[in-house]
Amino acid sequence: MKPAKYIADHLRQVLVNGASAPHTEEVQHFFKEEIQSRGWYTDELRKLARRFTKIIKGDAGLPYLIEIADNLFRGRVLEEKVLAILLLETSTKEMTRGDFARFESWLKRVSTWADHDGLASYLLAPLMAADPALSCNALLWAKSNDRWHRRAAAVSLIRGVRARQFESETRCVTAMLLSDDDLMVQKGLGWLLREAAKYNPDFAVPLLRKISKTAPRLVLRTGCETLPPKLRAEILGNARRGKLSRTRG
Repeated sequence: MKPAKYIADHLRQVLVNGASAPHTEEVQHFFKEEIQSRGWYTDELRKLARRFTKIIKGDAGLPYLIEIADNLFRGRVLEEKVLAILLLETSTKEMTRGDFARFESWLKRVSTWADHDGLASYLLAPLMAADPALSCNALLWAKSNDRWHRRAAAVSLIRGVRARQFESETRCVTAMLLSDDDLMVQKGLGWLLREAAKYNPDFAVPLLRKISKTAPRLVLRTGCETLPPKLRAEILGNARRGKLSRTRG
């Protein structure tokens, strides 16, 4: 069997050969920071991943596929990291806590919100939802100095929240991240609260009311997006009144 790096390098060359310069320029518009992109559309990248996953996993097994993905998730090329995630997204039911620990280490390699959200949403989140004891990691990440760990603290809970899990963890993470001034973290927390409001409103609405006078506007507006208009207006109105009260005080 060839080394995992050999296969990963072959996949890198496939990405180069199928690159689209015009789409590379379009992709850059989504990011404030400079990124390296091959210009692939996600649907085409997913088709590529499915084809290679079937071949590699069928011939050599999941551990070998994970080694290839681990190699791809190094460096700064967007499609290489996204491909790494897509190679594994259909196999999470076969993965272990050891695999979770490896994917957690990938957070240190994150370059943009795109590869972060793929990692948190398609690998960390389903493993956490399947093994709720792993949710304690979200509380640790919320204390991190690294913005991507803090964003992962929120985003990794979303899969479970959609299944009405992690109420306690959501409360804790919300309290820990509520004063965070990093927009990437605020967007991640707002996303978590929005999904909680959509799938478990009996839990989420009281939480949104509780934080309405202190939450950053971005967090609260995002968290309220799926609520009925009257309820959304009430909570956002509380936020405005709280702001006026603090200003006068």
